Amino acid sequence: MEGRPSRWITAFCSLRRAAGLGADAAIESFQRAQELAPNVAGIDLNLGLAYYRKRDYRLAVPYFDRALKAERTNAQARYLKGMCHFTTDEYSEAVKTLEPLYDNEKTNLDYLFVLGICYGKLQRESESARAFEQMVRVGADSPHMHLLLGKAYLDLYLNQKAQSELETAVAVDPKLPYAHYNLGVVYQRLGELGKAAKQFDLERENTPKEPWSYENLGTIYLAQDKPDAAIAMFRKALALSARMTQSLAGLGKAYVRKGQVADAIPYLEKAVALEPGSSGIHYQLGQAYSKIGRREEAQKELAEAGRLQAEAREKQEERISGKLPAPGVPVQ
Repeated sequence: MEGRPSRWITAFCSLRRAAGLGADAAIESFQRAQELAPNVAGIDLNLGLAYYRKRDYRLAVPYFDRALKAERTNAQARYLKGMCHFTTDEYSEAVKTLEPLYDNEKTNLDYLFVLGICYGKLQRESESARAFEQMVRVGADSPHMHLLLGKAYLDLYLNQKAQSELETAVAVDPKLPYAHYNLGVVYQRLGELGKAAKQFDLERENTPKEPWSYENLGTIYLAQDKPDAAIAMFRKALALSARMTQSLAGLGKAYVRKGQVADAIPYLEKAVALEPGSSGIHYQLGQAYSKIGRREEAQKELAEAGRLQAEAREKQEERISGKLPAPGVPVQ
């Protein structure tokens, strides 16, 4: 018992330090506090928040889970946990987590948007439609509502409808954050690269500290065979967020295009480590290894790319036709 007060004081000091620190330093301080005083309320929630702000959504989820187990009515932990599941494409978990908040959040446009998208991804069309209808009722004719509705159509690959909503949003409020970015994505999908690049440039003016427009501009410059311009954009994206997988892969591809294969490989290796399920990045890395004579490593990466492509095809066939019964099991 003699050492207990000093441990609590040290834990309290760690919590005080964390309050004014950046995400990484805050995480370290919160973890130190939790080691010293594991039963202090709120540390799990704050650790989840710190990882959430870093966009490390998968790492944030266990902390929000523990915060919810400690306090089942903690609406903030539930909301943020649901948003993490949505961001990592875990739509079923997102719905299960977010649905209990409906009565309190039914006038929250962002909440309704996420719930509508999740229902749509799960092919629960009637529930998706109800969520979006509620979103339209709440948002009326506001630019934010048009942005969210356009983003919803974009996520569901209804590109023409997305274009209409997003063009309305930027016409009413040209400074609305993320509206130009999403409209740029629509134009990019439709092959209108010049119009897309203009939208990404406008978005950079509105949200200069967000990496996404830089990354998409880099992709456009690569498509236009401008590797040096692409490299500049990918580097700016990574300076803002070091875990941008497509920027890492894009840098690798740009350096390969310039004939600097040895420079490309570290970026491609890091991209594979961050996104091991990407057949495209494994393929790019395999091709790069092959170009510099690392044949055994090239074969391994190309084989993994082939395996992942076959797995993706099988999943697509299951979605279209349903899973076939095992041999010997009669079809009912």
